[in-house]
Amino acid sequence: MKKLFLLGIIAVTFQSCVKSNSVIPDVSVNIQIAVNDPRISALHVPGGAVEIGGGVAGLILYREADDSYACYDRCSTVNPQQHNAVNLDAGNFTATDPVSGGKFSMIDGSPVKAPAVTSLKSYNVDVSGAELFISN
Repeated sequence: MKKLFLLGIIAVTFQSCVKSNSVIPDVSVNIQIAVNDPRISALHVPGGAVEIGGGVAGLILYREADDSYACYDRCSTVNPQQHNAVNLDAGNFTATDPVSGGKFSMIDGSPVKAPAVTSLKSYNVDVSGAELFISN
């Protein structure tokens, strides 16, 4: 029993020393954009998406089928310490990390192609009148 306990302590010690590379750094995001801003004209239709500044590696705003909005950090969760920005693919349904080849869904930010295993970091999008408010 003592050996089993000692083995457990050693395993926990080694596991706690492993560096986690799957976390996107927290940065303050507080952006206000007018719905009629020409930079986001692609969002006038469901499935539209645009890349804008902010976050760790930029942001992707995506208009969902129910006319709500999603926002993701462009920083890939594959080797996030490198701050590789994902790029929107044709059709705006996915975004790809050009370095690793990992692919993410724009519907919920989830990984859809390896080596991606962790979802993109998402931000809150609130709509008030003719303004979009993006925050964390």
